[in-house]
Amino acid sequence: MAECSDCNDAFKLAGRTGTPMNVVAVVQHTAGEYLGLIEDHLEGRRIRFQYFRPFAGGRKLPAADVPADALILLGGGPWGSAGARDLPTLAEEVALTKAMLHSGTPVIGFGLGAQILAIAAGGGVEPAEFVFECSEASRVATDALNGFLPERFNEVVYMRDWPVPPEHAEVLASNERGRVSVFRIGANAYGFAGNPGIKLGMVEDLIMEFEEVPDGAALELERLRELQTTLEDELVPIMTGLVQCTALMTSPKAAEASEDVLDKSVI
Repeated sequence: MAECSDCNDAFKLAGRTGTPMNVVAVVQHTAGEYLGLIEDHLEGRRIRFQYFRPFAGGRKLPAADVPADALILLGGGPWGSAGARDLPTLAEEVALTKAMLHSGTPVIGFGLGAQILAIAAGGGVEPAEFVFECSEASRVATDALNGFLPERFNEVVYMRDWPVPPEHAEVLASNERGRVSVFRIGANAYGFAGNPGIKLGMVEDLIMEFEEVPDGAALELERLRELQTTLEDELVPIMTGLVQCTALMTSPKAAEASEDVLDKSVI
Protein backbone atom coordinates (compact mmCIF):
# COMPACT_ATOMS: atom_id res chain seq x y z
CA MET A 1 0.00 0.00 0.00
CA ALA A 2 1.37 3.39 -0.96
CA GLU A 3 2.31 5.71 1.86
CA CYS A 4 3.06 9.43 2.08
CA SER A 5 5.06 11.14 4.79
CA ASP A 6 2.67 14.08 4.95
CA CYS A 7 -1.10 14.10 4.47
CA ASN A 8 -0.78 16.74 1.71
CA ASP A 9 2.23 15.27 -0.10
CA ALA A 10 0.32 13.92 -3.10
CA PHE A 11 -1.46 17.23 -3.58
CA LYS A 12 1.72 19.30 -3.30
CA LEU A 13 3.59 17.04 -5.71
CA ALA A 14 0.82 17.03 -8.32
CA GLY A 15 2.03 20.20 -10.03
CA ARG A 16 5.76 19.55 -9.71
CA THR A 17 6.03 17.34 -12.77
CA GLY A 18 6.23 18.24 -16.45
CA THR A 19 2.58 17.30 -16.83
CA PRO A 20 0.24 18.19 -13.92
CA MET A 21 -1.28 15.10 -12.30
CA ASN A 22 -4.73 14.36 -10.94
CA VAL A 23 -5.06 13.49 -7.25
CA VAL A 24 -7.70 11.39 -5.50
CA ALA A 25 -8.47 11.80 -1.79
CA VAL A 26 -9.06 8.37 -0.24
CA VAL A 27 -10.74 8.00 3.15
CA GLN A 28 -9.63 4.78 4.84
CA HIS A 29 -11.67 3.40 7.76
CA THR A 30 -9.55 0.42 8.84
CA ALA A 31 -5.90 -0.52 8.65
CA GLY A 32 -6.77 -3.62 6.64
CA GLU A 33 -8.80 -2.21 3.76
CA TYR A 34 -7.20 0.10 1.22
CA LEU A 35 -7.48 0.54 -2.56
CA GLY A 36 -5.81 -2.80 -3.17
CA LEU A 37 -5.61 -3.69 -6.85
CA ILE A 38 -6.99 -0.25 -7.75
CA GLU A 39 -3.69 1.38 -6.76
CA ASP A 40 -1.93 -0.10 -9.79
CA HIS A 41 -4.64 1.15 -12.14
CA LEU A 42 -4.37 4.70 -10.80
CA GLU A 43 -0.58 4.70 -10.84
CA GLY A 44 -0.59 3.32 -14.39
CA ARG A 45 -2.62 6.34 -15.47
CA ARG A 46 -0.40 8.76 -13.50
CA ILE A 47 -3.20 9.52 -11.06
CA ARG A 48 -1.92 10.19 -7.54
CA PHE A 49 -3.89 9.22 -4.45
CA GLN A 50 -3.67 10.35 -0.87
CA TYR A 51 -4.99 8.33 2.06
CA PHE A 52 -6.72 10.04 4.96
CA ARG A 53 -6.99 7.88 8.07
CA PRO A 54 -9.27 9.42 10.73
CA PHE A 55 -9.09 6.19 12.78
CA ALA A 56 -5.35 6.62 13.21
CA GLY A 57 -5.53 9.97 14.99
CA GLY A 58 -2.89 11.86 13.03
CA ARG A 59 -4.57 11.37 9.67
CA LYS A 60 -7.74 13.44 9.61
CA LEU A 61 -10.51 13.83 7.06
CA PRO A 62 -9.99 16.01 3.98
CA ALA A 63 -11.60 19.43 4.15
CA ALA A 64 -14.68 19.98 1.99
CA ASP A 65 -12.69 22.28 -0.30
CA VAL A 66 -9.66 20.03 -0.68
CA PRO A 67 -8.51 20.31 -4.34
CA ALA A 68 -9.13 16.64 -5.05
CA ASP A 69 -10.19 15.41 -8.47
CA ALA A 70 -12.28 12.71 -6.77
CA LEU A 71 -13.15 11.37 -3.33
CA ILE A 72 -13.03 7.63 -2.65
CA LEU A 73 -14.65 6.27 0.51
CA LEU A 74 -13.45 2.78 1.44
CA GLY A 75 -15.10 -0.04 3.36
CA GLY A 76 -15.14 -0.32 7.13
CA GLY A 77 -14.89 -3.96 8.14
CA PRO A 78 -17.43 -4.42 10.99
CA TRP A 79 -18.30 -0.70 11.05
CA GLY A 80 -21.71 0.15 9.61
CA SER A 81 -24.12 3.05 9.48
CA ALA A 82 -27.55 1.70 10.48
CA GLY A 83 -27.15 1.88 14.24
CA ALA A 84 -25.71 -1.47 15.34
CA ARG A 85 -22.05 -0.41 15.15
CA ASP A 86 -21.77 2.96 13.45
CA LEU A 87 -18.56 4.38 12.09
CA PRO A 88 -17.29 6.97 14.62
CA THR A 89 -16.81 9.61 11.90
CA LEU A 90 -20.08 8.84 10.10
CA ALA A 91 -21.69 12.29 10.51
CA GLU A 92 -18.54 14.12 9.41
CA GLU A 93 -18.12 11.90 6.37
CA VAL A 94 -21.73 12.28 5.31
CA ALA A 95 -21.27 16.06 5.50
CA LEU A 96 -18.03 15.84 3.50
CA THR A 97 -19.68 13.69 0.84
CA LYS A 98 -22.64 16.08 0.58
CA ALA A 99 -20.20 18.94 0.00
CA MET A 100 -18.36 16.97 -2.68
CA LEU A 101 -21.59 16.08 -4.46
CA HIS A 102 -22.74 19.71 -4.29
CA SER A 103 -19.45 20.89 -5.83
CA GLY A 104 -19.63 18.31 -8.61
CA THR A 105 -16.54 16.44 -7.42
CA PRO A 106 -16.71 12.74 -8.34
CA VAL A 107 -17.33 10.40 -5.40
CA ILE A 108 -16.76 6.64 -5.40
CA GLY A 109 -17.84 4.55 -2.43
CA PHE A 110 -16.98 0.92 -1.71
CA GLY A 111 -18.85 -1.06 0.95
CA LEU A 112 -19.35 1.28 3.90
CA GLY A 113 -18.32 4.08 1.56
CA ALA A 114 -21.31 3.27 -0.65
CA GLN A 115 -23.53 3.53 2.42
CA ILE A 116 -22.12 6.98 3.19
CA LEU A 117 -22.69 8.03 -0.42
CA ALA A 118 -26.28 6.76 -0.34
CA ILE A 119 -27.05 8.66 2.88
CA ALA A 120 -25.40 11.86 1.62
CA ALA A 121 -27.42 11.72 -1.61
CA GLY A 122 -30.75 11.42 0.19
CA GLY A 123 -31.04 7.64 0.36
CA GLY A 124 -30.46 5.44 3.37
CA VAL A 125 -29.16 2.19 4.74
CA GLU A 126 -30.76 -1.19 5.36
CA PRO A 127 -29.68 -2.84 8.61
CA ALA A 128 -27.96 -6.12 7.80
CA GLU A 129 -25.80 -8.68 9.55
CA PHE A 130 -22.03 -8.43 9.27
CA VAL A 131 -21.11 -10.72 6.36
CA PHE A 132 -18.20 -11.88 4.24
CA GLU A 133 -19.59 -13.16 0.95
CA CYS A 134 -18.22 -13.98 -2.49
CA SER A 135 -21.08 -13.95 -4.99
CA GLU A 136 -21.98 -12.78 -8.49
CA ALA A 137 -23.60 -9.57 -9.63
CA SER A 138 -25.35 -8.81 -12.91
CA ARG A 139 -25.41 -5.58 -14.87
CA VAL A 140 -28.93 -4.16 -15.27
CA ALA A 141 -27.99 -1.06 -17.31
CA THR A 142 -26.25 -1.88 -20.58
CA ASP A 143 -24.45 1.48 -20.72
CA ALA A 144 -23.16 1.25 -17.13
CA LEU A 145 -19.68 2.82 -16.81
CA ASN A 146 -19.83 3.74 -20.50
CA GLY A 147 -20.57 0.11 -21.24
CA PHE A 148 -17.44 -1.16 -19.46
CA LEU A 149 -19.15 -2.70 -16.43
CA PRO A 150 -19.07 -6.45 -17.15
CA GLU A 151 -22.40 -8.14 -17.82
CA ARG A 152 -21.63 -10.49 -14.93
CA PHE A 153 -18.88 -10.00 -12.37
CA ASN A 154 -17.80 -11.24 -8.96
CA GLU A 155 -18.75 -9.23 -5.90
CA VAL A 156 -16.78 -9.64 -2.68
CA VAL A 157 -18.56 -8.07 0.29
CA TYR A 158 -17.06 -7.68 3.75
CA MET A 159 -19.61 -5.38 5.34
CA ARG A 160 -22.27 -4.65 7.93
CA ASP A 161 -25.54 -3.04 6.70
CA TRP A 162 -26.39 -2.31 3.04
CA PRO A 163 -26.69 0.91 1.01
CA VAL A 164 -30.14 1.99 -0.17
CA PRO A 165 -29.66 4.58 -2.92
CA PRO A 166 -32.22 7.38 -3.29
CA GLU A 167 -35.03 7.19 -5.85
CA HIS A 168 -33.19 9.48 -8.24
CA ALA A 169 -30.18 7.15 -8.35
CA GLU A 170 -29.64 4.74 -11.24
CA VAL A 171 -29.10 1.10 -10.31
CA LEU A 172 -26.38 -0.32 -12.54
CA ALA A 173 -26.08 -3.86 -11.16
CA SER A 174 -27.72 -6.16 -8.63
CA ASN A 175 -26.51 -9.31 -6.91
CA GLU A 176 -27.86 -12.84 -6.58
CA ARG A 177 -30.05 -11.80 -3.64
CA GLY A 178 -31.64 -8.97 -5.59
CA ARG A 179 -29.79 -6.28 -3.64
CA VAL A 180 -28.21 -3.26 -5.29
CA SER A 181 -24.57 -3.94 -6.15
CA VAL A 182 -23.60 -0.83 -8.10
CA PHE A 183 -25.43 2.48 -8.38
CA ARG A 184 -24.86 5.94 -9.83
CA ILE A 185 -25.74 9.30 -8.28
CA GLY A 186 -25.91 12.20 -10.72
CA ALA A 187 -23.32 12.26 -13.47
CA ASN A 188 -20.17 11.12 -11.66
CA ALA A 189 -20.76 9.47 -8.27
CA TYR A 190 -20.75 5.68 -7.93
CA GLY A 191 -21.42 3.23 -5.12
CA PHE A 192 -20.24 -0.39 -5.05
CA ALA A 193 -21.41 -2.88 -2.41
CA GLY A 194 -18.01 -4.57 -2.63
CA ASN A 195 -14.49 -3.35 -3.24
CA PRO A 196 -13.59 -4.46 -6.80
CA GLY A 197 -9.90 -4.05 -5.96
CA ILE A 198 -9.99 -6.37 -2.95
CA LYS A 199 -7.06 -8.67 -2.21
CA LEU A 200 -6.97 -11.83 -0.14
CA GLY A 201 -4.47 -10.26 2.24
CA MET A 202 -6.82 -7.35 2.91
CA VAL A 203 -9.52 -9.64 4.26
CA GLU A 204 -6.98 -11.62 6.25
CA ASP A 205 -5.81 -8.36 7.83
CA LEU A 206 -9.39 -7.31 8.61
CA ILE A 207 -10.00 -10.61 10.37
CA MET A 208 -6.88 -10.03 12.47
CA GLU A 209 -7.67 -6.34 13.08
CA PHE A 210 -11.07 -6.74 14.75
CA GLU A 211 -12.46 -9.09 17.36
CA GLU A 212 -15.69 -9.44 15.35
CA VAL A 213 -15.48 -11.87 12.43
CA PRO A 214 -18.34 -12.88 10.08
CA ASP A 215 -19.66 -16.43 10.18
CA GLY A 216 -18.11 -18.77 7.61
CA ALA A 217 -15.06 -16.58 7.08
CA ALA A 218 -12.66 -19.51 6.59
CA LEU A 219 -14.70 -20.96 3.72
CA GLU A 220 -15.10 -17.57 2.01
CA LEU A 221 -11.36 -16.96 2.28
CA GLU A 222 -10.77 -20.09 0.23
CA ARG A 223 -13.30 -18.94 -2.36
CA LEU A 224 -11.62 -15.53 -2.51
CA ARG A 225 -8.23 -17.18 -2.96
CA GLU A 226 -9.55 -18.98 -6.05
CA LEU A 227 -11.10 -15.77 -7.41
CA GLN A 228 -8.03 -13.53 -7.23
CA THR A 229 -6.99 -13.80 -10.87
CA THR A 230 -10.58 -13.41 -12.05
CA LEU A 231 -11.03 -10.29 -9.91
CA GLU A 232 -7.87 -8.80 -11.41
CA ASP A 233 -9.22 -9.39 -14.92
CA GLU A 234 -12.67 -7.98 -14.12
CA LEU A 235 -11.16 -4.85 -12.62
CA VAL A 236 -9.59 -3.82 -15.94
CA PRO A 237 -12.85 -2.77 -17.67
CA ILE A 238 -14.35 -1.50 -14.40
CA MET A 239 -11.46 0.93 -13.90
CA THR A 240 -11.53 1.95 -17.55
CA GLY A 241 -15.18 2.91 -17.18
CA LEU A 242 -14.74 4.59 -13.79
CA VAL A 243 -11.85 6.75 -14.98
CA GLN A 244 -13.81 7.79 -18.05
CA CYS A 245 -17.05 8.53 -16.18
CA THR A 246 -15.31 10.53 -13.46
CA ALA A 247 -12.98 12.37 -15.87
CA LEU A 248 -10.05 11.41 -13.67
CA MET A 249 -7.46 12.18 -16.33
CA THR A 250 -8.55 15.74 -17.12
CA SER A 251 -8.24 19.21 -15.52
CA PRO A 252 -6.25 18.43 -12.36
CA LYS A 253 -7.20 20.71 -9.45
CA ALA A 254 -4.32 20.27 -7.03
CA ALA A 255 -1.72 21.37 -9.57
CA GLU A 256 -3.41 24.77 -9.72
CA ALA A 257 -3.90 25.23 -5.97
CA SER A 258 -1.65 27.43 -3.87
CA GLU A 259 0.53 26.10 -1.05
CA ASP A 260 -1.68 27.98 1.43
CA VAL A 261 -4.79 26.21 0.15
CA LEU A 262 -3.06 22.82 0.33
CA ASP A 263 -1.96 23.44 3.92
CA LYS A 264 -5.62 23.84 4.90
CA SER A 265 -6.88 20.75 3.10
CA VAL A 266 -7.53 18.64 6.21
CA ILE A 267 -9.89 19.12 9.13
